[in-house]
Amino acid sequence: MKRYLSLISVLACTFALTSLAAPKRPHVILIMTDDQGGWDYGFMGNKIVETPNLDAMAARGVRMTRFYVSPVCTPTRANLMSGRYNYRTRAIDTYLGRAMMDTSEVTIAEALSPAGYATGIFGKWHLGDSYPLRPQDQGFQEVLVHRGGGIGQPSDPPGGEGKYTDPILFHNGEQKEFRGYCTDIYFDRAISFVEKNHRMEKPTFVYLATNPPHGPFDDVPNDLLKKYQGKDLASTLTPGIAAKQKEKHLDTTARVYAMEENIDQNIGKLFKRLKEIGAYDDTLVLFLNDNGPNGPRFVGPHRGNKGQINEGGIRSPLLAHWPAGLREPRTSDRLSAHYDVFPTILEATGTATPSDLKLDGVSLLSDMRGKSAKKTDRGIFLQWHRGDQPVPYRNGAIITDRYKLLWGNYGGEFAPAKHGPELYDLIEDPAESRNLATLKPDLLRSLKQRYDRWFSDVSATRPNNFDPPRIHIGNQAETTTVLTRQDWRYRGAGNGWATDAEGSWEVSVERGGKYEIRILIPQEGTSATLDLRIGTTRRSAKIEANATEIVFADVDLKPGDTKVEAALRSGERTRGVHQVYISRR
Repeated sequence: MKRYLSLISVLACTFALTSLAAPKRPHVILIMTDDQGGWDYGFMGNKIVETPNLDAMAARGVRMTRFYVSPVCTPTRANLMSGRYNYRTRAIDTYLGRAMMDTSEVTIAEALSPAGYATGIFGKWHLGDSYPLRPQDQGFQEVLVHRGGGIGQPSDPPGGEGKYTDPILFHNGEQKEFRGYCTDIYFDRAISFVEKNHRMEKPTFVYLATNPPHGPFDDVPNDLLKKYQGKDLASTLTPGIAAKQKEKHLDTTARVYAMEENIDQNIGKLFKRLKEIGAYDDTLVLFLNDNGPNGPRFVGPHRGNKGQINEGGIRSPLLAHWPAGLREPRTSDRLSAHYDVFPTILEATGTATPSDLKLDGVSLLSDMRGKSAKKTDRGIFLQWHRGDQPVPYRNGAIITDRYKLLWGNYGGEFAPAKHGPELYDLIEDPAESRNLATLKPDLLRSLKQRYDRWFSDVSATRPNNFDPPRIHIGNQAETTTVLTRQDWRYRGAGNGWATDAEGSWEVSVERGGKYEIRILIPQEGTSATLDLRIGTTRRSAKIEANATEIVFADVDLKPGDTKVEAALRSGERTRGVHQVYISRR
């Protein structure tokens, strides 16, 4: 009997020790701000903007000091959500149909959901607004987002144009008006989502992506704006700004800093609440920004801002805070990037990588824990430019531990007179001021060969097909499909978001039948003829000068792939409509 009881005791102790040794699957909260840039933080040396809660997070946790992101919004979000180079995903630009991620890509949420995680997104998605591209179609169970690339863009719903305070957002696909400032709303809803699942002992993944401090800048927390308008901000602007532009940038910077301190206040609220509900130790909180600053602001010893492939345009801190899993504060200078976050989260949560998924990123968890990893001459590859498909060498870069090869600031529609190659020693010359391209031809050749192999590889993922995914019409998951200028298919003369822009949408009608089509008219005070074309279906109507919309109540659509075109014609002038709402009757 004693031996029996002793055995039970040993087994019980062993079980207890095993239970203690095996960490709980953590909640994961992935926070990313929009256009903040890599140096708008106290812990990064910015002496004006106040970020005490992020400073404390950096001091308590782990900081990756050589972490890279893409130069603009959508490419970073595609890399982050898929763990793959965004050129594999079709999400290659920020608008005109090239900010739509292919539905075959596996998101973090789709990987974690089968492992028992509750998944939620709060804020900005920017990878597709219509079925089957929405976050709720891509693994997220709780969704509170705005449309397009930001509030204040052509995808805003009527009545919600540019409203950061009391915004109109989309909760699980339903349009609703909310009370309060958008960042506060996202954090409050995200915290409530974690609380609810924590009570049910269900691990939670939250993707909390704020649209602040992205513009527009007229609607910001007023008390904080007054605070920063009273400060001397000149030292945080890039030197050499023309006097006539300086006043504008000073005002914008005050507004950006107000939005950033509001974000920091919400970070403090988040940690406070995690402590109150007993989830503080077992929650992995990750923080980064999506690209360089949206203006000529402080970027440490570097140069460049949003849209540029210089260090100031592509650097971000990556902060990781997880008391139960990352027990010691530390920094790591390992070369890393946004596509490493996906595998890092998988390892931290004990989630297996889907067997048929080829990730480009690698887990950073060992580095975060201070375990020495095998040193490799890893290359970070980043590229972005306007256009319908990737073009080699255009605003692209390969970055190694010491050197960086890039091809100039060529992100816009037209090439500058000189755009590379530029070769820099980032250790000796972090400002990228001394081009070594002619002094180190062998190194230049070697890095270019590596870039060429990378570009060939990612281009081969979708050979000759960087066209955007089709928007589906008539699926029961989305009763009304909304088509906006954000997702126009083609580029040409007069395209974009301007009043005179034209465009069309590539769609797939899943169910044939009768549809109601409501078209919103951009206001110009002139009469016009509206021409609507969907496949072989044609409709037209006279539009009075003061008309705001027109409804075709009984339009027959046939199933299959087709194109939606809607244009306003006045004399020899043609312009696109504002938005198109398609509802199956």
